[in-house]
Amino acid sequence: MKVFVAFDDTDNIDSTFGTGKLTRWFEDELPQGCSLWGVVRQQLPVMEGIPYTSHNSSACAIVDAPDHSILPDLIQRAVAHVEKLAAPGSDPGLCVACDDDPSLPRLMDFGLKCSRQVVTQQEALSACEGIHLSGHGGTNDGIIGAAAGVGLCVYGRSGRFIEFSRLRDFPSQVTVSELEARGIIVISVDREALTPAPDDVIDTQGWLRPRLWGGRVLLPVNRNGNQLWETVGKKHKKKE
Repeated sequence: MKVFVAFDDTDNIDSTFGTGKLTRWFEDELPQGCSLWGVVRQQLPVMEGIPYTSHNSSACAIVDAPDHSILPDLIQRAVAHVEKLAAPGSDPGLCVACDDDPSLPRLMDFGLKCSRQVVTQQEALSACEGIHLSGHGGTNDGIIGAAAGVGLCVYGRSGRFIEFSRLRDFPSQVTVSELEARGIIVISVDREALTPAPDDVIDTQGWLRPRLWGGRVLLPVNRNGNQLWETVGKKHKKKE
């Protein structure tokens, strides 16, 4: 089964790393028998009425776990992880849910609502009834983004991967077949709807970040010459 473990609001303005990196590091704390499937960054609105440190994003680790018996240990480790690494003055939140939890449709609706408007802690708590949701300092406002992070990953058509199949180890130029051998599906968003061939080369521009689309790991690309494509989107300076 898959378990969603989302963190939010774990840094401050002076932090040397952000919530994305904290979430990726959680791989080292997983219980025996669990493995990291991927980590997805979810962008939330930057608007008046929503406090945030730099970009208002949460991150969700998607963990392959053997069965429900592992959940108490997994949650305990996630709590210890965020309490150890969250920056002073931050407002950390943690949400943990299984892929077969009957409350997930409600949590998905909450995540979608968070992506469009201001919401409250009480709304997050109501959406997570029966699901682990906890605050770990400050105002505990991070419970909102953590709950939204899980809900949007469950929705399956939002967010980009900041970890999947050691994506940082790929060179700047890599073939379609090399990516797809590691579970990253390359799709063309070119207006002519061409399909990248296995030997075609993808220029990642030094920043490989597939998207979570339809519950799958997809890399959108545009054509940039004969047998050459480039990824959509560029890197912006941040603490991920």
